[in-house]
Amino acid sequence: MSKQRILSGVQPTGNLHLGNYLGAIRNWVEGQSEYENYFCVVDLHAITVPHTPETLAADTYTIAALYLACGIDLEHSTIFIQSHVPAHSELTWLLNCITPLNWLEDMIQFKEKAIKQGENVGTGLLDYPVLMAADILLYQADRVPVGEDQKQHLELTRDIAARFNHFYGKGETVLKLPNPLIRKEGARVMSLTDGTKKMSKSDPSEQSRISVLDPPEAIARKIKRCKTDPVRGLEFDNLDRPECHNLLSLYMLLSGQTKEAVAAECQEMGWGQFKPLLTETVVEALKPIQDKYQEIMGDRPYLESVLREGRQKAEAIASSTLAEVKKALGYSSPL
Repeated sequence: MSKQRILSGVQPTGNLHLGNYLGAIRNWVEGQSEYENYFCVVDLHAITVPHTPETLAADTYTIAALYLACGIDLEHSTIFIQSHVPAHSELTWLLNCITPLNWLEDMIQFKEKAIKQGENVGTGLLDYPVLMAADILLYQADRVPVGEDQKQHLELTRDIAARFNHFYGKGETVLKLPNPLIRKEGARVMSLTDGTKKMSKSDPSEQSRISVLDPPEAIARKIKRCKTDPVRGLEFDNLDRPECHNLLSLYMLLSGQTKEAVAAECQEMGWGQFKPLLTETVVEALKPIQDKYQEIMGDRPYLESVLREGRQKAEAIASSTLAEVKKALGYSSPL
């Protein structure tokens, strides 16, 4: 019996932070042997908001190298760059033409980000979910690892696929409807400056996040300065202490202990005792990734070969799906 296929990706906007790693990539690594995996660096998504052209290519290679450094295994997984497979852009246009505008205007993330951008909001931000749908549907993915904040986008993907199949499938399933793969534990890592907000690359404050490539001194400084409360004794799940819950969760996930063990260990601790413990744990957990990353970045021909082979494998599947979609829509075959 063939394995189910998974598709997922991360934007190349700066290097990965702990939210990306614990909420997504570590889960990819742990479950990769169970699936046929396609992991892309979604650089087309990166320009839906203002970006820096001078660093886009370098950031793209950084994310690809971090995939490998974090443990993505080429025996089970394919790594590629989204823009290197033109079918992503072409399928997006085709799906745009069958997607009702009000579906996109109802997307929560668009509403939130559009408020920040004001009159300068781009069409790409509105259309982001259709590009995401094209990414997933091109590979006929069975499952898509998503956080709670991306569930609405995956539901839209399913709606678009169902709409396409209904109007153009003639009783056949041209586009497979994907299902979410959600792991609750560690799915939402929160900001170091506000325990009620998700850790994010878009936060203007570097203090809000720990990046996977942060050196030990930066990690120590950020944890020392992170927001806490005046209460002695640390506990999970107290809604009045979101920062406490977040920092304990980070310690739990990076130390590999159970929630019960961490709760017992930390219940009498003050912040002065806990913060050095958390710092040591984060530094030790990230060191193997950082060492492997430096090794990969020092061998550019190897990284390029990985991405070249990944593009070839991804393109074979994507081109096949795109051809089926265009056939269903009535396009002529290339001469």
